[in-house]
Amino acid sequence: QVQLVESGGGLVQTGGSLRLSCVASGRTSSTYGMGWFRQAPGKEREFVAAINWSGGNTYYADSVKGRFTISRDTAKNTVDLQMNSLKPEDTAVYNCAASLSPSGDRRRIGVYDYWGQGTQVTVSS
Repeated sequence: QVQLVESGGGLVQTGGSLRLSCVASGRTSSTYGMGWFRQAPGKEREFVAAINWSGGNTYYADSVKGRFTISRDTAKNTVDLQMNSLKPEDTAVYNCAASLSPSGDRRRIGVYDYWGQGTQVTVSS
C-alpha cells in the first residue's frame, strides 16, 4: 500500500502561481513513477504531468508544457507541481498518483495504482 496526501491548492488569479505537493508513505520503495492528474466539473480526469521516480524523466500534457514543472525529492518521498501562468481553464481538482509499474505510458490513468484525495485549484478570471 502507498498512501498519498496532496496539499497546496487554493484560489489564485489568472497569471498567478501555485505549488502543489504530494507526500507518499508506505511502500514507496516499490514506486516507479508519480503523476499529477486533474478533473474539472463535468469533465473526465486528464493527465497533467508525470515523473519517473529514479532517473527523473518528466512528461507533460501539451496544455501545461512550459507553465508547469514537476519535480521529486526521493529522500522526502514528495512530488511537487509548480504551476505558473495559471489560467481559468486550469481550475480543477488535482490528484497525485503512484505507479508500481516499471514501464508503461506515464500519461495513462491505468498505469497508476494509488491515488490521493485531491486538492482544489481555482483560477479566477
